[in-house]
Amino acid sequence: MSEKAYEWLKNHSIETAYLLSTAEVLAWDQRTYMPKKGKAHRAEQMVLLTKLLHERSTDKRIGDNLSMVEGGELVADPLCTAAVNVREWQRDYDKSTRIPRKLAVNLARATSMGEMIWERARAENDWNALAPSIADIVDLMVEKADAIGYAQEPYDALIDEFEPGETASSLERVFGGLKPALVSLLDNVRETEITPDTSVLNRLFPVDSQARFCRHIVSMVGYDLDAGRIDVSAHPFSIGIGPGDARITTRYREKFFNASVFGSLHEAGHGMYEQGLPDEHWGTPRGKYASLGIHESQSRLWENMVGRSRGFWRHAYDRALLEFPSLNDVPIDKFHAAINAVKPSLIRVEADEITYNLHIMVRFELELGLLRREIAAADLPDAWNEKMKSYLGVDVPDVGSGVMQDVHWPSGLIGYFPTYTLGNLFAAQMFHKAQDELGDLEERFAAGDFASLRKWLREKVHEPGATYSPRDMISRITGSALDPTFFIEYAKDKYGELYGFA
Repeated sequence: MSEKAYEWLKNHSIETAYLLSTAEVLAWDQRTYMPKKGKAHRAEQMVLLTKLLHERSTDKRIGDNLSMVEGGELVADPLCTAAVNVREWQRDYDKSTRIPRKLAVNLARATSMGEMIWERARAENDWNALAPSIADIVDLMVEKADAIGYAQEPYDALIDEFEPGETASSLERVFGGLKPALVSLLDNVRETEITPDTSVLNRLFPVDSQARFCRHIVSMVGYDLDAGRIDVSAHPFSIGIGPGDARITTRYREKFFNASVFGSLHEAGHGMYEQGLPDEHWGTPRGKYASLGIHESQSRLWENMVGRSRGFWRHAYDRALLEFPSLNDVPIDKFHAAINAVKPSLIRVEADEITYNLHIMVRFELELGLLRREIAAADLPDAWNEKMKSYLGVDVPDVGSGVMQDVHWPSGLIGYFPTYTLGNLFAAQMFHKAQDELGDLEERFAAGDFASLRKWLREKVHEPGATYSPRDMISRITGSALDPTFFIEYAKDKYGELYGFA
């Protein structure tokens, strides 16, 4: 009986995944090539799919079949495929059945329209056009958190969706320990007389050359372009649609080198994770990523620890010079210093590795303020500007480069931002362990060997799928619990050498 119940659950899960992947194709299209006048229609398409997905995820037969499987021999080993799937199906079912269909539909409509309004409002620097949508989405997210339930506060229910096991208080502890170290490192940089010449990154870089170069480097590190594609969107993203289809996007700025190159490497890291998940388990939790924090560890690792390393550019710089003659008078050391320059800035996705996490802390604290009803959506720009001045010392000139720069809140992704910092911490810990086991990674990169690291990550991170919780995974991979010290030491070593305070 339990085997039959399990097969029903597995088939139901796979069929639901096909429906979800259809929604993901529509989401990709909406953010890339869809005609502007079709967006209202697309919102209704997404609403219908949300209704169907909600019906499937709350089907009473899921609960009935789970009760037949749980506690049986089939799931006796908690780390076997069946046990992992049943554990996650139960977790998802418990949450889904607590969310009323009307709320799920209202959220789908609000966030689909929110993204569309954001795209126009950001281009026009019009916060007043977006603020009502943000207020509505916050209200709906609080309603969702209340429906799911939480031990301490609404934020706990939302972060758990992206990073199982984390809470507002656990994140506050992590950030509380990390922030002083980052501020100290930033102070060390400011006290030196070394100032990398970042003007070399603001020369002419033709878009067609950038497109060719980005395709070259993502393929070089191991992103399979036959199982994916790289397109253009207002905000870079990745999306895993299914086996053989993990897509990424980037954006091009003709007079700024970093945006497309490091954006492409970042999204390629996500894409390689999706491409590395076990196809034979697709449609079930065993074939799904472990968490958003683990996902971000892959993107941040390839973007920064690989892509901004000296070894990477010892291998790739000659190709860069062919594509971008404007760099011909720039020695590689000067270029390497420029792409790693530490300078507090406005834009999160273009921030250096030290200040990046301060950007995340700003957003995390504002999210908490919204959900705790300490900040109104209408007042977000002022609250944002104050924190950016306090934490990073920068003045925000407009909402487009300030509170409206990210699509996450209009998309309903409240609770998502902390996964970026968790990703940085996971990545540093993984990279340290990989270095121990594989030897000098810089020299491997310089020789064009990115496959060794990719293979190591595939075995340790990708292939297990959602077998382990995020913190359990990092402990199993590295032999120690999540520890910000690995990131702090990585940053001290790297930037101490670059800025002469090692």
